[in-house]
Amino acid sequence: MAVKTETRTRTAEIRPFRVEVPEADLQALRARIAATRWPEKETVPDQSQGVQLATIQTLARYWEKDYDWRKVEARLNAVPQFITEIDGLDIHFIHVRSKHEDALPMIVTHGWPGSVIEQLKIIDPLTNPTAHGASASDAFHLVIPSMPGYGFSGKPSMPGWDPEHIATAWIELMKRLGYTRFVAQGGDWGALITELMGVQAPPELIGIHTNMPGVYPPEIDALLQSGITGANNPLDSLPSNLSDDEKRACEQADFFWKHSGYALEMGRPQTLTGLADSPVALATYMLDHDAASLALITESVAGQPRGITPDDVLDNITLFWLTNTGVSAARLYAENQLSFFAAKGVSIPVAVSVFPDELYEAPRSWAERAYPNLIHYNRLDRGGHFAAWEQPQLFSEEMRDSFRSLR
Repeated sequence: MAVKTETRTRTAEIRPFRVEVPEADLQALRARIAATRWPEKETVPDQSQGVQLATIQTLARYWEKDYDWRKVEARLNAVPQFITEIDGLDIHFIHVRSKHEDALPMIVTHGWPGSVIEQLKIIDPLTNPTAHGASASDAFHLVIPSMPGYGFSGKPSMPGWDPEHIATAWIELMKRLGYTRFVAQGGDWGALITELMGVQAPPELIGIHTNMPGVYPPEIDALLQSGITGANNPLDSLPSNLSDDEKRACEQADFFWKHSGYALEMGRPQTLTGLADSPVALATYMLDHDAASLALITESVAGQPRGITPDDVLDNITLFWLTNTGVSAARLYAENQLSFFAAKGVSIPVAVSVFPDELYEAPRSWAERAYPNLIHYNRLDRGGHFAAWEQPQLFSEEMRDSFRSLR
């Protein structure tokens, strides 16, 4: 695909960026979808064998015949986008400054299988709060980067871009933009990267927010991960003094680890070459992240959208296809050596939002133990793993509430 950037000689320069996908690339995509060789239907009446054939065929038909990439391309080009080089790699980011002078700068990090498209819905509510029934004093300046190997950022050609390295790069990015006081937010990989920014605790970072908090006591986290193959049941070996919320969180993590084969597969990313060759293979793989999200997407494809529409789903998948980042994005799983769910030792102010359809519902007791400077903890009544994408209004309200005490 083709993109436009303004050339500069100094690596620290910030270059304007604009998306311009050639029509030939979109025609080639539609042709590949039309040429898909389909498997037979699943042998069960539910999603226990993965994405059901009817779901992906319905989505693929719409993708081939009616989906319009140009709509999301226009949305991306309607916001300021930039490229800057950090540690030898081009980093793409959206940077929207609020019209309100005292706005709080915030860097927001996506996860897998996500992109900056997830955050497009929250840009105006957070940068322009008065147009959404909120106060000017709750405004944010937003920086939304594409992780290395994702979207329009560069693809690392050597090992070393692990979550800790990305956290360091994000701190450099914010300082390069001139921000001497800022906060950070993330979910999925973004949650881990944001917490690692909190562990590094540069003086400019005054607080973080996570909607997938790392709160599990390390010994419980290790026990639950030991059941990933299904050969044993770690729930039988849990401490006897856990609260009901803590037991529930353990059951949820145990379920996740027993159904997280994609994460193990991406630890060997080059084996996933098919994601670069077949758009339907890429789409099916990206849909099957977690049970609640798959159910949400399945309902949407069937004509009953709850927050995420088929266009939302295809905007994100098409970005992966056009940038050929199915494999390069997976390399982050090979790089990472840290636990997603275990407490990391963050001592700066932390805000936590617990969405009911997240991979697990973090207990307050564990959040208070993991974050000695917990400034906000709230359980929401709806929303899941891709909270900003699914519930942008609730998510925006949580950002305002979370950081109000730090302004």
